[in-house]
Amino acid sequence: MTRITQYEELVSTGSRLLCGFQQALDKQRFPIDKTSTLVDRIIKAHGSRRVLSYVEAGCMNSHDSSQNVSKLHTCHLGLLDYKKKGKILIDELECLLDDAASVVQIANVTDDDVKCSSDSVFSLSHEEEVPSSDLLQPEDFATAMAVIYSMVKQDYTMQVQIVSSLSHKSSPGELETYCQMWSLRPFVDDDMMHRAWRLVPKP
Repeated sequence: MTRITQYEELVSTGSRLLCGFQQALDKQRFPIDKTSTLVDRIIKAHGSRRVLSYVEAGCMNSHDSSQNVSKLHTCHLGLLDYKKKGKILIDELECLLDDAASVVQIANVTDDDVKCSSDSVFSLSHEEEVPSSDLLQPEDFATAMAVIYSMVKQDYTMQVQIVSSLSHKSSPGELETYCQMWSLRPFVDDDMMHRAWRLVPKP
């Protein structure tokens, strides 16, 4: 589960980068509604060349604009790096899953046995206790790994699609949805993840 912990930390980092990208891009958009009668009167009442230039620039001075573009670029590069690091962890999880499958085969466990084990470990009600790790068989751990890998792989695939679709043309609605989906993680069952953690032998 060490790789899962590393992946969870990476997901949190990715979430911060995505929110940073959203905030930076929102600041690039024109923040004043000039169709408002009140706003229009205020601008005209203080209609110096300096004020008008500031409004036309999106109410950002050159220094703020430069910093904002830099933040946008940094967050985007960070998200691209996230894809690479996430891929490494997913590949490592897949290798561990293959190793677990090999252990099960060596133990001469049939596919029916694995399915039975899956039902016994992951079909427990919330009130039931997960069996102690010293009472479990290799197929129990292999099944848990397979379930966790499937959830994490789908979660990562969704994140890659989000990162790949980002651009300076992304709408506010799109970015808000991306941030929500990244945070909600619809493919990850928290209850299942907790059960898997309870299978890990205590030191």
